[in-house]
Amino acid sequence: MTVDLTNVFQQIDGDYENLKELLREAVAIQSVSGDPSKRDETIRMVHWMKEKLEQIGTTCELADLGTQELEGKTIKLPPVLLGTLGNDKNKKTLLVYGHLDVQPAAKSDGWDTEPFELVEKDGKLFGRGSSDDKGPVLCWLHAIRAAQKNNIELPVNVKFCFEGMEESGSVGLPELLEREKNRFLAGVDFVCISDSYWLGTKKPCLTYGLRGICSFFVEVTGIKQDLHSGVFGGVIHEPLQDLMWVMSQLTTVDNRIKIPGLYEQVAPLSAAEEKTYDDIEFDVAEFRDSVGASHLPTEDKKTLLLRRWREPSLAFHGIEGAFYGPGEKTVIPSKVIGKFSIRIVPDMDPEDVNRRTIEYLNKVWAERGSPNVFKPRPGHSAKPWVVDVNDSNFLAGARAMKRVHGVEPDRIREGCSIPITLTFQELTGKSVLLLPLGAADDMAHSQNEKNNKWNYVEGVKTLLAYIMELGSA
Repeated sequence: MTVDLTNVFQQIDGDYENLKELLREAVAIQSVSGDPSKRDETIRMVHWMKEKLEQIGTTCELADLGTQELEGKTIKLPPVLLGTLGNDKNKKTLLVYGHLDVQPAAKSDGWDTEPFELVEKDGKLFGRGSSDDKGPVLCWLHAIRAAQKNNIELPVNVKFCFEGMEESGSVGLPELLEREKNRFLAGVDFVCISDSYWLGTKKPCLTYGLRGICSFFVEVTGIKQDLHSGVFGGVIHEPLQDLMWVMSQLTTVDNRIKIPGLYEQVAPLSAAEEKTYDDIEFDVAEFRDSVGASHLPTEDKKTLLLRRWREPSLAFHGIEGAFYGPGEKTVIPSKVIGKFSIRIVPDMDPEDVNRRTIEYLNKVWAERGSPNVFKPRPGHSAKPWVVDVNDSNFLAGARAMKRVHGVEPDRIREGCSIPITLTFQELTGKSVLLLPLGAADDMAHSQNEKNNKWNYVEGVKTLLAYIMELGSA
């Protein structure tokens, strides 16, 4: 039997100021997991969330992850917050994952406002973590509070797993979850993660696939120390020149990967799947303008989406050891490390991609003919993920989206990687639903990150509707 949520939704609309106040408190905690000086703040954020969960009746525990080495220091890892709300053996159990840490941010980076002060302007809530992922995490809290206020019994038990290291590789979490497989994770029937985004800004969607990732480091050395370019320029083999040439051999001008054999590994596209791309609502011009590009490698909607979700891509991230500050520094670096990654899709295997990439780099280096020392190596990797869109968990999410937004959500893939998704799926043996709440222009990880007031409030309604829909899943 479907519970009428009309009055509850109206109350959620009227409770906006309280919703915003809680987000303001969360944003003010500078939980930057990658900054050792902010580690105490990250730990404080976990404790803050524990207190909020306990206020709605959740039994919580903090799982210790030990310590890590960061920037030459041994520092404590933030604990993982595990919570259980309800233990009715006659009900199924939903596991909710989210993260409480954020990316670094400073106004001097180009923000229009102070990043750790929530600012509302033109219906948008600006602040680091407002969208990634503190806002969505708080939507779960508000949704359950709304049900409790209206004496609505949740049809499922709810477990929470909130970490403070997602932005730094989820250090220690996979190992913890492995240890908890037969305890905390036992009996889980559904898993849901709200840490992704709509394809556009108007129409909701559900995500059924993620690309994986293989990262790489390319090191070139050849001289014992940095040298004066006026004194030594033209008479030595410069490591930076070598590195830039090698990296230029990895892609074409239209972003196609030149490493042999990668595209041949991609799972064939069926006619039925290809047809689904015709019906997806996506504005190429809006997308181009949102990233500030004058031209894109392709402006055909289907081709763009296939390249974004279903094909591998290679991106460059930086060069360690090269001068990058303002002004000039006419020096020849002695050691440089190029960094890039390849996003992979089914049926690509990370180990095979690593092997092919290193082989290609060594081949290109041989063609260069430089006497400098060349050391390419793989970094971290994660497999791609895809789920059945007809799974009961996915269908419950689709019904919830339609119930709140009045339209069928688009079924999409994402170009990014959320490695913990596959970990949950493998350890629980159950499907994972990626239920995005934020708009495509929320600018997660970037300057002026925001969460639309409308998306925040509707997100609370969507998660409540989803929980209720699981009662019939």
